[in-house]
Amino acid sequence: MRYLTVRLHATEGGAFHPLGKQLADEPSIQREAIHHVELLANGTVLTLAEASGDRERYEKLMATVPSVRDYSVSGEQRWIAMSQFEARDQVQQLLEFRRESNLVIKMPIRINVDGSLRITFLGAESAFQELYEDMNQSTGLDADIVGTGTYDPDTASSLRVLTTRQQEILQAAVEEGYYNNPREATHDELADVVGIAPTTIGNHLREIESRVFETLVR
Repeated sequence: MRYLTVRLHATEGGAFHPLGKQLADEPSIQREAIHHVELLANGTVLTLAEASGDRERYEKLMATVPSVRDYSVSGEQRWIAMSQFEARDQVQQLLEFRRESNLVIKMPIRINVDGSLRITFLGAESAFQELYEDMNQSTGLDADIVGTGTYDPDTASSLRVLTTRQQEILQAAVEEGYYNNPREATHDELADVVGIAPTTIGNHLREIESRVFETLVR
């Protein structure tokens, strides 16, 4: 089995949906991942998503957005939210791609700080090319390939111990050459890429390494 991981972002308005833009613009709320998403027959979207931060602010925001039909939240500092909202063009296109494709989406879908989605598809190589072309030809969607290869479920299970933010930092560290020999990136450079303080980068990397190494030697 093969995998294809892409960074998918909206080219029109910078967000897949007005609701997503409002949440991305709210600094007290950190969206982490989508654990379930489904396009319903009535044209609405049902999602189960993970987030952290100011839950009260999130609930007030959801209550004022006209496109939100229903929502419920469980948890405190880190919480799970189920929501139903009206689909928009980019969201509908993405979910139709999923329904019509022979590929499987590996859940969860990670939400990056800039609102883009990190999605891993599983399936045959030929289906990847078709899906990638369809995405880039569609209005309002742009896909960048992050990685592809043979899917190794053991490696994937090692990353499950990391939070979405930690996975994003680890990905940046690998892509910028932090773990190359010789090292090609510093904490300061990684901090610029990710958008946090250099000291915070160091703390994150130590925690990431501790969690991943502990998983590998169990």
